[in-house]
This record gives sequence, structure tokens and C-alpha cells, in this order.
Amino acid sequence: MIKKFYATTTRDALRQVRDALGANAIILSNRQVAGGVEIIAVADLDMASLTAQAEPAGTVLTRSPQIPRPIAHPAPPEPPPPPQQMTLEDVSPQLTAFADYLAQRDASLPSGAPARSGSGSGAIPEPGAQLFRPSPVRQAQSRKAPAAITPAEPAPRAAPAEAPPAQPEVHELAREIRMLRGLVEGQLAGFAWGDMTRRDPLRAEAMKRLLAAGFSSAFARQLLDSLPREEADLNRALKWVKSAIGHNLRIAGPEEDIIERGGVYALVGPTGVGKTTTVAKLAARAVLRHGAAKIALVTTDTYRIGAQDQLRIYGRILGTPVFAVRDEGDLELTLADLSSRHLVLIDTVGMSQRDKRVAEQIALLCGENDGEERSVKRLLLLGAPCQGVTLEEVARAYSGPGLIGCILTKIDEALTYGPVLDVAIRHELPLHYV
Repeated sequence: MIKKFYATTTRDALRQVRDALGANAIILSNRQVAGGVEIIAVADLDMASLTAQAEPAGTVLTRSPQIPRPIAHPAPPEPPPPPQQMTLEDVSPQLTAFADYLAQRDASLPSGAPARSGSGSGAIPEPGAQLFRPSPVRQAQSRKAPAAITPAEPAPRAAPAEAPPAQPEVHELAREIRMLRGLVEGQLAGFAWGDMTRRDPLRAEAMKRLLAAGFSSAFARQLLDSLPREEADLNRALKWVKSAIGHNLRIAGPEEDIIERGGVYALVGPTGVGKTTTVAKLAARAVLRHGAAKIALVTTDTYRIGAQDQLRIYGRILGTPVFAVRDEGDLELTLADLSSRHLVLIDTVGMSQRDKRVAEQIALLCGENDGEERSVKRLLLLGAPCQGVTLEEVARAYSGPGLIGCILTKIDEALTYGPVLDVAIRHELPLHYV
């Protein structure tokens, strides 16, 4: 079914593939081995037989989508050019087409439905307000399936027996297809990394360091794309990387200090990130600078048992009043009564970034009042120990009107600061406090 071919050059190996499997053979992998190259390929007829076995009995036949087949071109006339190594760009379209085919077949097998053509995969969603904008992801072209071929009306005869449930062979075929898909994806990733390591070992090492520090691959690629090409020393390159990260991380200046500027600020973020404790710390600094009479605390956390009591204890210690609001009307009246205060800090209820109430909370804090937007500004708290995927979801969920920056919490519990710095830079969130 799947065969390996060895030769001293890629051209000779492709000629062996064409002679043994035909011009429509599908190349699964191509790699360097001792003494030459190794190519793994599968014949077009073998793939057709797999497709025929997977078709359940008693269903309407449809044409399978035409998958682009790589064609091995014959050697040019004499004098032949020097043998060339097949590059990643030569192999990627073949592997991508085969991976699309496997994904479509794998999705159709469990239900026993005939194979249908699907559109190409969409682009990866781009994070909002990115400073480092990743290059567009090339989308696979949609391939439309031909119309179903309706069989001719058969002569009257006894009704055929009903098709049996899925055979064990079908499940085995599905398992093999999943294994092949994993092989193709792994080979594709290995080609990309191996190609980068051979072409530019310095950038490959810098990429490895960034990934180990917790930065995302998209951020690392965009950062290293700006690394001067003439740089050949690893230590100088790493120093440049650190400088670039610091340059692109926005730090709130003295003129943006909320304690000096004053106003109404709501601390938002998921549960357990430290909002109530951070409100108390900011209030303590403000009391020392402006006095307790100029500060007020507000809480919207009416869900957790004892949540208001915790903030009221902080208020009694600092000598500042604490107000609890339940809805939009309470918030409007409370903020109107506190308009003479220099600084009002709002402690919000913590909720998961996947909670639908996050949008309601944003509307409550930054909605309109008599046709004008409220003056509430939001500060997003990001937990440094969290994983990059989680922080990305948090930043996306809490983005929107009134968000002026972020505060990093629990940095003493984090092994690396890469994930939280990555999110702050790509979402252009000025860092106010740590």
C-alpha cells in the first residue's frame, strides 16, 4: 500500500516512484537519509480502493472531490541540470492536499454517509489590536463536488437486504486514516523546523529560547523577522530580542497614573485573579497621597458569599466608604453621589472568560447614560501563572470600550513571564501596575 524509495538524488527517487506507482502517485514524505534521499509514496489506485471500501452499501453514489495529484515530470533533455534537493515549497502543496482528503474522509466514516466535498480550512483568527501582525494565513481553495449521479431506474425486483451496520473493517480504516493524517501533519511540521534550522541556525536557536520562555510561535516569528539579517552572533541577537520586547511593551507613564489622574476605574478579570486585593492596595496608596475623604470603593460582587464583607473590612481599615450596587440603576445613582471624589475604585464580580455575562458586565460599566457613555475606565487583571492560551481567551473576552490597560498579578507564582508579556504586547495593553 505505502512504499519507500531510496536513491542518491531526489530526481532518481521520483523516477522510481513514477515507474513503480504511476504518474499520479501521492508523495507522503521526502527526507534526507544516509547516502541519499528517502521518499514515501502511495499509489493512486490504492487510495481509490480505500475509498471504495469505505463506501456503505445501499447509498447514492457521489463523485469524490478531485484532489490535486502531484505529477513527477520527466527529466529535461541533455544536458541535464545539476540534481536539486526537493524543498519544503515543493512538498507542502502535496501534503496539504492529502491532509485535506484525509480530514474529509475521517469526518464522513463514523456516520457511514458518502464522502462530500468541503470548502478549504479558514484562516486562523487573528488576535485583536496586535502590534505584531502575523502574515495572512493562506487559505485552501474551496473545491466544489460534482452533482450526484442518480442511478437509472432499475427493473422491478425484490428489495435488497438492508445494509448492515458499520463493519469492523471500516473502523480499522478510520484508524489508519487518522494515523496517516498524524504522520502527514508531523512531517509537515518537521519539514518547516528542519528547513529553518538548516537555513538560519541562529534564528532557530533564538526561536527555541522564545518558545521555552512561554512566548507564542506567532509572536516569536514576527519578532525574529525584524532581527537584522547581518547579525551572526547569538549573544548579540538575544540582547536585541530582549531590547525589542521591552521596546514594544507599553508601560503607563506618570501622566497615566490612575492615582494621580483620578476618576472612576473598574478592575475586571476572571475569578481568582486578585481583583479585591488589588483594589485594596490601590486604595491604600491613594489614601496616603490624597486622604481617605477623597477615595471611595464600590463593589458589584453580589454573588459570592462574604465578598462584600471582605471589601468592607478593607474600607474600615482605610477609613473609606464602601458601596454595593446590584444593577445599572444602582451604579448610576452611586456614581452620581460620588462625583466629588477624586478616585472611585470598582471591584467587579469575577467570572470565566467564557461566561456570557462578561458582555453584560461590560455593558453595565461602559454603557450609555442619558445618551452619553459612562466615564468608567476598565483595567484588566492578568494572572502571570496562567497559560498563554488562557490569557489569550481572557484578553479577547474582556476587550472592548473603556479598556485602558492591564495589571499583572501573582508574578511571584509564575515560572516564566513570557505568556503574559506576549498577550500584553500583541493586544497593545499598557502595563499600569505589577
